[in-house]
Amino acid sequence: MPLYTVIRGGGDLASGVAYRLAKIGARVLITELAQPLAVRRLVSFAQAVYNHEIEVEGLMARRVTNPAEIIECWNLNKIPVLVDPDCHILQTSPPSVLIDARMTKRSPELEYPAEWLNIGLGPGFLVGTNCDAAIETQRGFYMGRVFWQGSPEADTQMPESVDNRQIERVLRAPQAGIFEELASIGELVRAGEPIARVGDCTIQAKFPGILRGLIKGGLLVTQGMKIGDLDPRLDPRFSHLISDKALAVGGGVIEAILTIPRLREALWQPL
Repeated sequence: MPLYTVIRGGGDLASGVAYRLAKIGARVLITELAQPLAVRRLVSFAQAVYNHEIEVEGLMARRVTNPAEIIECWNLNKIPVLVDPDCHILQTSPPSVLIDARMTKRSPELEYPAEWLNIGLGPGFLVGTNCDAAIETQRGFYMGRVFWQGSPEADTQMPESVDNRQIERVLRAPQAGIFEELASIGELVRAGEPIARVGDCTIQAKFPGILRGLIKGGLLVTQGMKIGDLDPRLDPRFSHLISDKALAVGGGVIEAILTIPRLREALWQPL
């Protein structure tokens, strides 16, 4: 059997993993929510749920509804994206590798057969307890490294600093309500300009920057939920490129898979 990998989640980090796996010939399936909450939508394969198809750095993903469409996508060198938050597909189409890339920062709720390689990304995973291998997602010396024992760093609850901008670069919902977009991803916004609205509250830019990410308008959000990302580097190209972090984590996933001889041999077997 050729290598078949299921990735839970299709946000920007998961999409970097999917991109790298697809590039080396793995057959990848992404499972997602009915209403994905990806912030960096232009580089998130989850956006296929809304748009039917999305292209990220030359690689296409397509929303699918059944196993036949999954096979069709693979034959077209596209990544299938299935709305299946509870992963029912695992019961009928068990994978060789399961990657939890949802970044919930808590222990996953499902148990998996021992014959699968179960990889967890970031906080919430402990090798031998809820995964077989874990990948570090925090920036720093260990980013992208594979852990075969122990766990990645705990959630700091602090966004990473970009050009000395930290908390203020992450946009959060000031209250619960329906989210409305007032600016577009990739757009330059100046300090004080409106970016989005939730109910009667307007979210304004706290500094000049490029809007690198923004969730889809019309979604119901909760107070404090991350809804956008403002980049002070003023380079609109970054809105369309997979991040260095996502690619580094994707490299760690590939290392973990190729460490297992039976998976290494399966990777390039014909369909």
